[in-house]
Amino acid sequence: MNEVAKATLDRARGVRLMIFDVDGVLTDGTLLYGAGGEELKAFSAHDGHGMKMLAAAGVACALLSGRKSAAVARRAAELGIEQVFQGIEDKLKVFQQMTGARGLTAQQAGYMGDELVDLPVLTRCGFACAPREAPEAVRSRVHYVAGAAAGHGAVREVCEVVMRAQGKLDPLVQAYLA
Repeated sequence: MNEVAKATLDRARGVRLMIFDVDGVLTDGTLLYGAGGEELKAFSAHDGHGMKMLAAAGVACALLSGRKSAAVARRAAELGIEQVFQGIEDKLKVFQQMTGARGLTAQQAGYMGDELVDLPVLTRCGFACAPREAPEAVRSRVHYVAGAAAGHGAVREVCEVVMRAQGKLDPLVQAYLA
């Protein structure tokens, strides 16, 4: 993980809800179609475990995607993520609904996105993150750019930044040593 600035950790400290885009964040952005037209996606087990750890540390996780895929619904179910919004054109509207339903301010929510369509949420949430492959127009407007690649540890890295900022990462690691 790259060095994390104090201002970034301060922002991550207040996160109560961490929302992730899917394609280009939880996946490497590759779209695969099977012979029958089914959409296939590859997800990182490390990213998934990071989200499970983050939830165990008291930070809810949600998925917010512009595309719709049965594979995403299945992966979310495996991880115990209940808030899954797919096929969303207006991500800001859903972001506002999610935070409002939980009684949170925008500053108490984090979002990780990789594309221009994510900018409305990225520029309004309290902790904005992007994978290293995101375009410069996105990377230059977020609080944290992951050193790991999208679909290959970037989400895990962000989860660990939040847990570290909140003082919850070391206790979770220690629990595995007990």
